[in-house]
Amino acid sequence: MRNLMLVIFDLDGVLTETSYQHYLAWKELAQSIGIDLNIELNERLKGVSRDDSVNLILHHGNKIDLYNDKQKKELSEIKNTNYVERIKHFTEGNLFEGVQQLLNELKMNNIKIALGSASRNAPDLLKSLKISDFFDYIVDPQTVKGKPAPDIYLKAAQHFGIPAENCIGIEDAVSGVEAIKRARMFAIGIGDKKTLNKANFIVNSISDLSYTKIIEVFYMSQFK
Repeated sequence: MRNLMLVIFDLDGVLTETSYQHYLAWKELAQSIGIDLNIELNERLKGVSRDDSVNLILHHGNKIDLYNDKQKKELSEIKNTNYVERIKHFTEGNLFEGVQQLLNELKMNNIKIALGSASRNAPDLLKSLKISDFFDYIVDPQTVKGKPAPDIYLKAAQHFGIPAENCIGIEDAVSGVEAIKRARMFAIGIGDKKTLNKANFIVNSISDLSYTKIIEVFYMSQFK
């Protein structure tokens, strides 16, 4: 029987709610270059790196050929500056209910904890949320391919020398769940069951998870 050794968390939409701030920043950028950011496109941006998101928006607006790499990078930075301004007042009060309790339970049971977020602002945001000390490792998203590639999850496991089969990933986005599955890890989805139907286990919110529940579903999956 496989033992659980590592839990890898996404950040946005899993530990705190920054998706609205991302949406507003992306929408403002898109409008500035004459592109409408609709709900469907916004969903596709979730869990995707900043640079890849710029490409998705430009493709959507049929303007991908109008911007070179330098100009795309400038768009990415404009969005990030906007986003950082919107989250600079975040505190531990912006954590989802149940986050600190779950992190505490994992620590008490000697489970390694890593962050696998596409956000380059993740380390600073964790500090603002007062949960940095819970994390044993934070993957630098600039060193790996973006989700849905499995690289960010695989790098977290490789950092500890832990096999993928002994890891769980927790995500709220389709691209993130796909990344976990491609890494051959157990995927827990937070959100809509139809949207995240490729996850091994789905809950409405992180407050529905506990160390006991995670261990239960992880071990039960080995008998299916």
